[in-house]
Amino acid sequence: MRFVILFVAVGMLVSGCDSKRVFENYVEFQDRSWKIQQPVHFEFDIKDTQLKYNLYYEVRNSLDYPWQRIFVNYQLADSAGTTLSSKLISNYLFQKDGQPLGRSGLGDVYDHRFLIFKNHSFVQPGKYKFTLQQENRQDTLAGILAIGLRIEVATEN
Repeated sequence: MRFVILFVAVGMLVSGCDSKRVFENYVEFQDRSWKIQQPVHFEFDIKDTQLKYNLYYEVRNSLDYPWQRIFVNYQLADSAGTTLSSKLISNYLFQKDGQPLGRSGLGDVYDHRFLIFKNHSFVQPGKYKFTLQQENRQDTLAGILAIGLRIEVATEN
């Protein structure tokens, strides 16, 4: 537990200098597992509809995660509750040989950032809600320490 707290603290210090970030937050799982009946909700404000945004979901996992991939369903809704987008996606946390992917943290902790929307335009300013639900075949995903959402201003490339 000390490693997770230290890792989060270091991450906050490093990300404090991040001028592109509009929103970033994590939901931590106390028992180091994500249960299917625990959807993760994030609420954020969009003020400038002239800008384009990149949206990412983030996974913090340990080597205890028993599979190669994670399946997640996301839903983006506006302040009225209207669903703007919803999709089931799959991402790799480990290579086929079992080697972990992602940025190595402290000990057996790894961070992943997966792009959901690139250069996304929000039509109206206001509050939005983003929900993530694990959709693996197991009701409880061992080794998932936290799930996050990051929104940043897109830079032109």
